[in-house]
Amino acid sequence: MPIDLKILDEAIRVALPVSHLDIEDQSNGCGDSYAIIIVSEAFNGKSTLARHRMVNVLLKDQIAQMHAFSQVIVQPNTCGPI
Repeated sequence: MPIDLKILDEAIRVALPVSHLDIEDQSNGCGDSYAIIIVSEAFNGKSTLARHRMVNVLLKDQIAQMHAFSQVIVQPNTCGPI
């Protein structure tokens, strides 16, 4: 079952204080493959693995329905302009 971009966006924004969010459907509109970039203060002080785990738990139901999912998860103080 394809995942709607709006569902991903809402799930992330409700759970995290997002300062930047980019969601790209890489499946030409099929909703089976997404790449996301999230910048959030919720990731401050957490390792890369811990940040990825947070997002994986948050989106576990949606990820289970996808063919592919990639993520770039960043702390606000470690990234330049996006």
